[in-house]
Amino acid sequence: MAFEPIIFPEERPPEHAALCDRCELSGHRNRVVWGEGNPGTSLVVLLDNPGARENREGVPFVCGTRETLQQAAAEAGFRPDELYVTYVVKCRPRKAYDKPAARRACSAHLSFQLMRMRPKLLFCLGNVALQSFLGDPEAEVKTMRGSWIERAGMAVAASYHPLAVRRRPVLYAHFLEDWRRVAARYRAETAAGSLAQAGKADNPPSRQPY
Repeated sequence: MAFEPIIFPEERPPEHAALCDRCELSGHRNRVVWGEGNPGTSLVVLLDNPGARENREGVPFVCGTRETLQQAAAEAGFRPDELYVTYVVKCRPRKAYDKPAARRACSAHLSFQLMRMRPKLLFCLGNVALQSFLGDPEAEVKTMRGSWIERAGMAVAASYHPLAVRRRPVLYAHFLEDWRRVAARYRAETAAGSLAQAGKADNPPSRQPY
């Protein structure tokens, strides 16, 4: 059966973010793209910024970045409802802009989002996502991929940006390998969580007499 990308449902941004005017991208956007997919999952995928989401006629479509992301995720065994995708910068750029300023301005939104969601795993795709999250301009996917670091209560992994993979198809094998590594960790975390919940159900807290 051929792979078919889908349009993930967008999560509505909180009011403080929907009305944000902290950087010049507030003048570019149609709307703030807070995130898409299942906000209840334990895996968050982090990209640099939203891409095109509608064609010239206003019809929603799946851009190449999201198509490549979804394809690798599906091949690694993920269901669509196990993914949540968000962005360092939450407005789609339409022309040149001050990228460092926009990333700094938007960093509070990402911090708020991750604190509220409390995912167990964060998968950074591309150097911009990795460097922005770690606060380290020297961090690079090519040296970090294949490993995990613990940060802010999350296990963090990295791989190439889907657009880089589309431009250099030779990277796809590495991209898929990284997705499979994340999938294995995700399954292990999910199984551990299920066992913990089962243990709580089998051993309810004892009632104390009045």
